[in-house]
Amino acid sequence: MIAFVRGQFAVKTPSHVVVDVNGVGYDLQISLNTYSAISNKDSGQLHTYLHITENGQTLFGFADTAEKEMFLLLLSVSGIGAATARMMLSGMRPEEVSRAIIQNNTLQLSSIKGIGKKTAERLVLELKDKLGKQSLESFSVNGFVSNLNTDAVNALIGLGIGRPMAENAVKKVTDSNKEITLEDIIKQALKNL
Repeated sequence: MIAFVRGQFAVKTPSHVVVDVNGVGYDLQISLNTYSAISNKDSGQLHTYLHITENGQTLFGFADTAEKEMFLLLLSVSGIGAATARMMLSGMRPEEVSRAIIQNNTLQLSSIKGIGKKTAERLVLELKDKLGKQSLESFSVNGFVSNLNTDAVNALIGLGIGRPMAENAVKKVTDSNKEITLEDIIKQALKNL
């Protein structure tokens, strides 16, 4: 699995980007949110997801992990394909999608091209519990600290700690110290458990 690509942005359009990684060009499908994040950059790193179907393989790129996580959650809903998930993330930021699902706002969800009323209701039905257990902060895109928090929470979950306990421990650590590394967040969070 390709977790990320880092290199020069050889081609950038609102729907895809070609990343030159040491002479190899990776064609990534992107959302408008990702395009906005990279439009003024000549190089950078994009998190990726390789979508394999019987008809082919498509590599999707994301400016941050929050967008990638939301994309994967959307794919888990029956009837939502990769193109529809990308369209949703082009129309709304990950935290807006999360908030709409948690608040049963099917009208906002169905305002996205390709999402009808029934699909919006299915999104709410299948994802509300999953998103309700996660804090909205894990889908906020407030920059580097948010990504560190998400990475720290995921690391703690990987160690067998439940999501609510992990989120609370990380929040306590980062609330008291904004200038901290991922390793230090995890160490201090483990001490606070």
